[in-house]
Amino acid sequence: MKLGILSRSRSCYSTRRLREAAEQRGHKVKVLDTLKFAIDLEEGEPDLYFRQKHLSHYDAVLPRIGASITYFGTAVVRQFEQMDVFAANSSSGIANSRDKLRSLQILSKHQIGIPQTTFVRDKKDVIPAIERVGGAPVIIKLLEGTQGVGVILADSVKIAEAIIETLQSARQSVLVQKFVAESKGRDVRAFVVGDRVIAAMRRVAQGQEFRSNVHRGGRTEVVELDDNYAATAVRAAQIMGLRIAGVDMLESNSGPQIMEVNSSPGLEGIETCTQLDIAGAVIDYIAAQVDFPEIDLRQRLTVSTGYGVTEIHIPEGSEYVGKTVQESGLREKDINALTLYRGTTVIPNPRADRQLEAGDRLLCFGKLERMRDMIPEKTRRRRRPKIKDLPPQEDHQQENDG
Repeated sequence: MKLGILSRSRSCYSTRRLREAAEQRGHKVKVLDTLKFAIDLEEGEPDLYFRQKHLSHYDAVLPRIGASITYFGTAVVRQFEQMDVFAANSSSGIANSRDKLRSLQILSKHQIGIPQTTFVRDKKDVIPAIERVGGAPVIIKLLEGTQGVGVILADSVKIAEAIIETLQSARQSVLVQKFVAESKGRDVRAFVVGDRVIAAMRRVAQGQEFRSNVHRGGRTEVVELDDNYAATAVRAAQIMGLRIAGVDMLESNSGPQIMEVNSSPGLEGIETCTQLDIAGAVIDYIAAQVDFPEIDLRQRLTVSTGYGVTEIHIPEGSEYVGKTVQESGLREKDINALTLYRGTTVIPNPRADRQLEAGDRLLCFGKLERMRDMIPEKTRRRRRPKIKDLPPQEDHQQENDG
């Protein structure tokens, strides 16, 4: 395999370890400065130049895109995707995870724990927003802060209001987040590769510091995640569209709460803590995946007129409850069930003898008209906008139209 590591720093620990791990396994590897690319666009010929020379062929790229170059960095990754080069993390996944508001918006649609959060711009909305997340103390976060920078604990409503007003006057966008008191000064970092957590550590803040980041002096300890925490970390990474991710979680009384999903997780802290070859696991995963380039699934599946992808909900009382996938008659209707979601369980390519239950959600591909017939009438009515009649026009208006 010929691998390109997209990184601005050849000497940083993570880049160095990844390069070493690739070389130890006999792969060809080169560290490519992300800002040295030129993106060429031509009909049917997406292309890249590196340091003014035409880029040679690569089997895969591993993006290590810093926050300061997100826009150009994701454009470079997107170009590799258009050239059918396997990208360990997709451009959309990197963009989704880099913006804290966007990532929480995406996660909030799913049954996955996140701290109660609000985003406001109008000064009048600040105090009501703080009250909605449970009142002071609250956490105030800059949308694009990293390594604990731009994360503030406000002990009172007045202090929170003053901080938010000051940051907004400096044209900084901020989130107001519920303070999970039972996890003060502690969080869990799970390192996700593919569909499993390969390592995890707990980070514990020192002294009066409430932020547990290693860069802020936090102490680390190895932790064995239970199935719930491990499954939550993997689902969060997949929802973001990331194959390799550092998932930060709070240990709340109600279970795991996702704080952040990092698309370029550092290796030094977690390798030092766990003594595991995480860089090697990353390289092994990429080598196993190079034959599977990133595909825009929705675009590919909707090119046929009248066909598309949709999610069908099986409510209580549905005629499909108790039937198997085969007995449901989906295949006879030219509808294929791609994935079955049952609570927090994901069942890909459900078997024909899989019995359907109330509350199941089926991700299906097929004839849109036939799938529409399976959506309950109440849901269809709610989704369809009401169209009102136009008011009667005056005679002179009608004459003027001519």
